[in-house]
Amino acid sequence: MNVRPCPRSHARETLAADGFVLCVPCIRQLERNLRTLPGLHQECLHQMSPSPRRTNPTKVSGSRNRDHLNMSVLEARHNSLAILDSWAGIITEKLGRAPLGRSALQFARLLTENLEWIAAQHLAVDFADEIDAVTAELRRAVDPDPNGLHAIMRKCVVGSCTGTISAAPETAGHSGRSSLKCSAGHSWEMREWLTLRQLMEHQRESVDA
Repeated sequence: MNVRPCPRSHARETLAADGFVLCVPCIRQLERNLRTLPGLHQECLHQMSPSPRRTNPTKVSGSRNRDHLNMSVLEARHNSLAILDSWAGIITEKLGRAPLGRSALQFARLLTENLEWIAAQHLAVDFADEIDAVTAELRRAVDPDPNGLHAIMRKCVVGSCTGTISAAPETAGHSGRSSLKCSAGHSWEMREWLTLRQLMEHQRESVDA
């Protein structure tokens, strides 16, 4: 039996599950994220409503402007739905199974039902990274406190750059727009994540060749 380490970033080397590309903890985390995503996507609607949900009506110094928050929440919803739609499209193309609707819930349900197939493919690493990233972005939109977010580190795809990319999105200044950055300063908007994913995949293939 050829057992390989899980290719995702771990503090300690973790072996992939038998017959899968990912390790058991990564697969379980994916299951949790896919169950959580539809609720977070729906919860964002409360953040975009005219009346903000607040336990303390007093404005705290340093808190974000409501308009900026709305922009980032809207973008987070769009990004998450686009990512889920993209991966659901792969399931439809490869397995002939389509979601019953076009909602985050239906996309996530289809992906959960076919998670074992995904976890056995070479693209499982990108899938896990993207689902982690959009889950983190939605959590940040619902609750701006960044404590505890799990940053996924990957080598930068720009030329000979030695920096690493964190897949945990950051909010840029007053624009409210989320972005992915490498430690050397290169930056991509979240809407460019699909293209960035392809560059990462090509980079990994060239290393493995």
